[in-house]
Amino acid sequence: MDVRAERTRRSLQVALLQLARERPLDEFTVAEIAARAGVNRSSFYQHYSDKETLLADALDAAAEAAAATLPAQYEPPNGPPQALVHFLEHVDEHAALYRSVFGPTGSAAVLARLRARIDAIVREGFVSSADTAYDGLPIDIIAAGITGSALGVVEAWLMRDPRPSVEIGAEWVWRALLGPGSAWA
Repeated sequence: MDVRAERTRRSLQVALLQLARERPLDEFTVAEIAARAGVNRSSFYQHYSDKETLLADALDAAAEAAAATLPAQYEPPNGPPQALVHFLEHVDEHAALYRSVFGPTGSAAVLARLRARIDAIVREGFVSSADTAYDGLPIDIIAAGITGSALGVVEAWLMRDPRPSVEIGAEWVWRALLGPGSAWA
């Protein structure tokens, strides 16, 4: 990939996230994003068709950055994995933006991209794992269940007012994913 193009895309993503911390997504323009990124509007359109596509890329990059902290060999941790904590730190930092994505008038396209990214991360984790807990279930079913549960808890945590800490949110996601465990026996 062209280093300059990647740098421009990253600058646009950062600019969008900065502006979204200041005011809602529908209250700023492509021109403002480009100006904040230090590029012109035509550069924006060379990389993105609209703000929603840029937003999807920015949130996708955040999920990917969190996933990069996952170990190469999966070992079930005692508590929430650091990758989950890192991701929720990003969500917390950009809470208003994520609330708008998850909310009733949110972006189905952006949420679908985020769901796809997390689904891919879950699949990769299971491929590198020797866990037998889900033996007999297709990987797409496992990934869909974990992704849906995780995003559901993230959304519920995000919408609370006041919103609990990132650590509590990560614990909630983790406990929801683990289920009652031995309590079923």
